[in-house]
Amino acid sequence: MKITKLLTFFILIMVMISCRQQPAFDHSDFAAFPVYKGNDPEMVWTPEKTDFRIYAPTAEAARVKIYEKGLGGASTIEKNMKTDVDGTWIASIENNLNGKFYTFQIKYKGAWLQETPGIFATSTGVNGIRGAIVDMKTTDPDGWENDQKPPLQNYNDIIIYELHVRDMSIHPESGIINKGKYAGLTETGTISPQGEKTGIDHIEELGVTHVHILPAFDFRSIDETRLSDKVYNWGYDPENYNVPEGSYATDPYDPKSRISEFKAMVKTFHNKGIRVIMDVVYNHTGKTDDSNFSLLVPGYYYRHNDDGSCSNASGCGNETASERPMMRKYMIASLKHWAEEYHVDGFRFDLMGIHDIETMNMLSEEMHKIDPTIFIYGEGWTAGGSPLPLEQQALKRFTYKLDSVAAFSDDIRDGIKGSWSDHESKGFVSGAPDLEESIKFGIVASTQHPQIDYSKVNYSKEPWAAEPYQTISYVSCHDNHTLFDKLKISNPGDDEVTLIKKHKLANTIVMTSQGVPFLHAGVDFLRTKQDVENSYNRPDSINQIYWPRKAKYRIVFDYYRDLIKLRKNHPAFRMSSTKDIQKNLEFLAVDTPNVVAYELKNFANGDSWKNIVVVFNGSDIQQIVNIPFGKWTEVFNESGLKSTGYRTFKHDKLAVPPFSAIILAEIVPEQY
Repeated sequence: MKITKLLTFFILIMVMISCRQQPAFDHSDFAAFPVYKGNDPEMVWTPEKTDFRIYAPTAEAARVKIYEKGLGGASTIEKNMKTDVDGTWIASIENNLNGKFYTFQIKYKGAWLQETPGIFATSTGVNGIRGAIVDMKTTDPDGWENDQKPPLQNYNDIIIYELHVRDMSIHPESGIINKGKYAGLTETGTISPQGEKTGIDHIEELGVTHVHILPAFDFRSIDETRLSDKVYNWGYDPENYNVPEGSYATDPYDPKSRISEFKAMVKTFHNKGIRVIMDVVYNHTGKTDDSNFSLLVPGYYYRHNDDGSCSNASGCGNETASERPMMRKYMIASLKHWAEEYHVDGFRFDLMGIHDIETMNMLSEEMHKIDPTIFIYGEGWTAGGSPLPLEQQALKRFTYKLDSVAAFSDDIRDGIKGSWSDHESKGFVSGAPDLEESIKFGIVASTQHPQIDYSKVNYSKEPWAAEPYQTISYVSCHDNHTLFDKLKISNPGDDEVTLIKKHKLANTIVMTSQGVPFLHAGVDFLRTKQDVENSYNRPDSINQIYWPRKAKYRIVFDYYRDLIKLRKNHPAFRMSSTKDIQKNLEFLAVDTPNVVAYELKNFANGDSWKNIVVVFNGSDIQQIVNIPFGKWTEVFNESGLKSTGYRTFKHDKLAVPPFSAIILAEIVPEQY
């Protein structure tokens, strides 16, 4: 009898253990998955032991493996993990594992899946295959504890310069030693053979406030063991979200190299008075079935079609499900890591429209608890249809619902230069008709303004930004043709002098519009990609910043630098509220096609100039424009900025040359 009772008790215990290991929910019912409430990462190292925890609620078994190297060789330790709370598995290994590497492996539906470094790895070996156990304190560059962010009072004070780490230094005449590396952007005093500043000194000379760095987390398209192959990619194929990309490190085999060099790059930018924005790509992963997400919780982190296949709003084979609690939690934790460990100052979200509004607002709230000046913005669109209900998507049209998050304005972009998809189409600066309202819409940063006829705006038929900082004003970026190439293709009969006029006018509109202006690296000296429209995997010969052009087009560079000085010195161009814009910005009555004119009135936003008149002429002939009667000083024209004025006159008409802008100021006597 006692034996029977003992046997029954033993069987009961085994059943309970089996039930604990086998999830009691449908693997496809993601809403029923448990939510882990803890905040500990997957690997926590101390000199005495290393603790591991993974979220894998559908796993039948799990184990952690320890390796001596980041690539190759057999594991030296294998330890089975135990089930713990809320779908997690845990293990602990005694002794100091600093300098070792690790992977996780789960058993799913009777089979062991591939090994993975997990999804929270903050350091990896070469190619990101194995997580690295590193004392993060030893990765800090000299003076890191004293790193200071440059001051920022308002988001509207931001001027963004978008760059790719490799592009900025890889040209043979960049004067930079560590070409294509994070370290290349820490080198100061670099010059081209023509004597022009390059690299970070060039960016400082231009005067922007922020750099936007194209993806610099660990992406999968570059083989870090074969860098001599010189394979190129923008990096929009995520592998390990919380680890810097190894191909930009001086030694991708050393897990500390990429971390310390990324930090040193951030610190050098900060020392130059420039903040750093990271381009983040949480909307999709570079792989699907064997991504790090799928190797721990198959299917959970992605959205699916009715037939079970992955939905593809990213156009890259999958889309993540930001609305699911553990994906949402992951995104927030990842952003916190970059903000706190790397002192990153902002985040640009790739295809932000794939994410849900609630998640974007939650992560914005968490980021601004860390630093209220962190700037968040993204692409307010998708690349395809999504199962996520439209009203939940963080699309441009719903930007007003977002909390301290901005979106790119394709309205002003295509209004200025022509459609992104029709390469031959012209925009306002090339004399295309009926785009005046689109330009005006961009000037007021997509906000509500009583003088705009929204029915005539090219894309948006109503305002979508609650406040001006929610609009990123731009005319070119890494996507599609450079501005110079687009203008050249759409205006095949133009000589270079005319193309330059249109080029300068395009970004004069951007830099004098309300909102946050955004410049593509190299646009300040007519960057070309030799007419290649999509250069994401093209060679350096296409993508590199061609530094000899800076000397050749120094006049253009000086003009762009003047635009930045004008904006930074005159707060009328960066009002911080929609009410202020409505009160102080008045469009002038203009009946002439391809001309837009407006006045900034009454010392707008505390400006030193009493009134400012801005006129854009996108036509091919001189235009006479009626302006308010007054004593005006011409402070800016196609030659750039002249703080003392090119001329002063007192009448109500202004002659504006073709394809150009003129800015007038009414300066009170005590300013002379």
